[in-house]
Amino acid sequence: MELVLAMDLKGGLVVHGERGDRLNYRPLTWGASPVADPEEFILHIRPRSIYIADLDRIMGTGSHDATITRCNTRVSHCYADRGCRGPEDLLRLRHFENVIGTETAGDDLAGYKFGYLSLDIKERKVIPSGIDPVEYLTSVNELSFDGCIVLDISGVGTARGLDKELLEQMRDAYAGKLLWGGGVASSEDLEMLNDSGFDGAIIATALHTNTIPVEMIRRGLFC
Repeated sequence: MELVLAMDLKGGLVVHGERGDRLNYRPLTWGASPVADPEEFILHIRPRSIYIADLDRIMGTGSHDATITRCNTRVSHCYADRGCRGPEDLLRLRHFENVIGTETAGDDLAGYKFGYLSLDIKERKVIPSGIDPVEYLTSVNELSFDGCIVLDISGVGTARGLDKELLEQMRDAYAGKLLWGGGVASSEDLEMLNDSGFDGAIIATALHTNTIPVEMIRRGLFC
């Protein structure tokens, strides 16, 4: 199972997110990196894979495209949610995965021919539609995405742990590659995701609080 370091970008810096309260996110300088500059952040931690959320672009207040392009060259695998609002909005870079979030993607998902669909979830409902995530995963099996990410925004930054029964329901609902992000608290949660058949886990807070060792994110694999 792939291990991916999450990096939320806002105002040119890596910030620490919690429960989707984006207006109050602050620079992440207290964790595994002493600096919040994105490229320096990567150099300090040395992850194999990263997941970037461009919060400014998602909220329509700016763009970190140049920074994302540079960060992509410093890792083996980069996922990025840039607030895509249509297929014409996708980037084509080496070892780069466009992440298309339900929060911004619009209603016509059939127009996207590649990339990862992110089910952006708050309080166990996909936003903005309010659909149950298991039902939603079942409905997107026939679309042309390379995989899906289940992003529990309510769990981001909380390290509150996971629900094994829900994980298994989600895995059964979707036939393609499936990653999880939000609320991963420990190596036991990683083992639960692995045992449930997930292909990847996106982590941040558990790394910065030393609950999950940095060697794991440098290796980029849990096995």
